[in-house]
Amino acid sequence: MKSKNALLIVDVQLDFCPGGALPIPEGDKLIPMLNKYIKFFSRQNMPIFASRDWHSKHTKHFKQFGGNWPEHCVQNTQGAQFHPVLRLPKDTIILSKGMDPDEDSYSAFQAVDSQRNEFSTLLKKLGVTSLFIGGLATDYCVKWSVLDALKFGYKVTILRDAVKGVNIKPNDSEVSIEEMLNLGAQKTTFEKLYKTMSGNIK
Repeated sequence: MKSKNALLIVDVQLDFCPGGALPIPEGDKLIPMLNKYIKFFSRQNMPIFASRDWHSKHTKHFKQFGGNWPEHCVQNTQGAQFHPVLRLPKDTIILSKGMDPDEDSYSAFQAVDSQRNEFSTLLKKLGVTSLFIGGLATDYCVKWSVLDALKFGYKVTILRDAVKGVNIKPNDSEVSIEEMLNLGAQKTTFEKLYKTMSGNIK
């Protein structure tokens, strides 16, 4: 079924949550809210995408090979798995990124599904024109996914109550939110979305 709206959940993986290799403070605290969005979008028969970092063991993304980050989300490791509390439906389209050892690949638009179809190709095939985006991290993979979506002409809504940031600098997440909004993104919360769109999404 074609839908103009889709949900994108960005990188809610064990390595990005407390106890993981690159933990985002309280990164797991947004999962109950994401599950509400998942349930809402699923009931409306709208596509749900979930991106994941899926790095090779040797990549310039990691500090030991000249990058900025400690080793994390290596393919087929426990840390690369989605958080078990995240209730992804069976028909969720999984998008993998970061496989190229020469690229950081923060954006979901650099990801592919299991058949190597690019995210943008899948969106066109499904008739999606509007993306609702939440997940980890506000100041990196969420931000770059939002910016690419805007660049490619999609309407973008940030799920403000379902994002968390790394915040290497204390205000990085807020600065990133402002940047996304200034470039044309909108923001919402589950309460607002439910009130304004429940029953009206086709």
